[in-house]
Amino acid sequence: MNYRFISKIIFISLIFAAIAIMGRWFFYDPTSHFTESIPGMDNQPENLKSLVSQVNIGEFFERFDGIAADIIGQWPRFRGINFDNKSNEHVDLKWGDSGPQILWSVDLGEGHAGPAIYNGRVYIMDYDEINRADALRCLSLGDGKDIWRRWYNNPMKRNHGMSRTIPAVNDRYVVTIGPQCHVMCVDADSGNFRWGIDLVQDYNTTVPLWYTGQCPLLEDSVAVIAPGGTSLIIAVNCRTGEIAWQTPNPNNWQMSHSSIMPWTFNGKKMYVYCAIGGIVGISAEGEDIGQILWESPDWNQNVIAPSPVFLEDGKIFVTAGYGAGSMMFQLEYANGIYNLQTLQKIAPKDGLASEQQTPILYQGHLFCVLPKDAGPMRNQYVCCDPDDITQFVWTSGKTNRFGLGPFIMVDNKFFILSDEGVLTVIQASTDEYKELAKVKILDGTDAWGPLAVANKRMLLRDSKKMVCIEI
Repeated sequence: MNYRFISKIIFISLIFAAIAIMGRWFFYDPTSHFTESIPGMDNQPENLKSLVSQVNIGEFFERFDGIAADIIGQWPRFRGINFDNKSNEHVDLKWGDSGPQILWSVDLGEGHAGPAIYNGRVYIMDYDEINRADALRCLSLGDGKDIWRRWYNNPMKRNHGMSRTIPAVNDRYVVTIGPQCHVMCVDADSGNFRWGIDLVQDYNTTVPLWYTGQCPLLEDSVAVIAPGGTSLIIAVNCRTGEIAWQTPNPNNWQMSHSSIMPWTFNGKKMYVYCAIGGIVGISAEGEDIGQILWESPDWNQNVIAPSPVFLEDGKIFVTAGYGAGSMMFQLEYANGIYNLQTLQKIAPKDGLASEQQTPILYQGHLFCVLPKDAGPMRNQYVCCDPDDITQFVWTSGKTNRFGLGPFIMVDNKFFILSDEGVLTVIQASTDEYKELAKVKILDGTDAWGPLAVANKRMLLRDSKKMVCIEI
């Protein structure tokens, strides 16, 4: 047997095989079977309406041994008392090397819902993963113990967490919006059920991608909600559950993750909302209450989480993630007519933008965390002069990035929570980024839920736990 000949044949065969494999590797497209990544496709539940139709809002109630704390101070809704995400409480920030004292902590169902604080109580919209239920929990601000819980079965699939809205509370009522657009009103002290509205069933609302992010607006005894669908905005009498007024929706704009913000312009109070379809201003008082004062389809994005921010002289700043960037509008009023003009429109890599959190206005400047598609400055905390949203006064720098984490202003200090649960405190300034403290508070992930402050106590959460610290 000619072993040398056979060896040559084997060697030549191996060469051809290697060439064939290399050719297949070089020309093979591993993404040929992929589909375009569209927000909401990652584990978006199927047949949402069929799941929602099984819900009996507010059906169950449990009372526990928690007691409301004798602690003053309020954070009654999304963005606080004045809708600006600021607190004037004085804090000394004498933490020491170990950081602030953690007063208590509670486990939560996976989600990003933030708390409201009122009369020594904490209200949070939670998801009971064992019972597969939306649950409004009332806790003691003093020790975190449950006082009562109002809940209802709502089977749903995980979709980057479940609940992500903040209750609205006053002396008499608490109003919530669940992840699949169930609105519930209960008595603030007792938890007694008042009424519930299924927005999908009653208003043909489309459940937003990643579930509801809109936080309810409660003013006196009226709850103001933006269903989209058959009615753009509705107002509900909290005592009776009856519809006080509603705004038609001829353009079929849909619910976004953004929340309704009240604003008084030129002596006229209005509600401003960024829907999927455009931005709109609606009368909030007088004979024309509920009527559209102005609207623009120019701000129409697929995913909108931040709410509008109002500046002096009728300017409105809006922003969103997923490549939306931001816009600066100018509202004018003359001869009984409102006119909305676009001053600037930019891509996220070209200036001020935010993906999830609403910017804060301080000393005529805007502050926020840039989105992940902001190029080299992604996830940095920045200060911007709103006269030109393409220019930054300062940035936190490439070594200080915060992901999608929330931020709040207390006593002229910004408290910024990173995705990983690290709390950074900086001096509020229009001159420079000046860090005062940095400490890890939470050990979990996706610490995206908005912060709340009352009487020197701050509530923070990650995807699975909420803690109360003394600041």
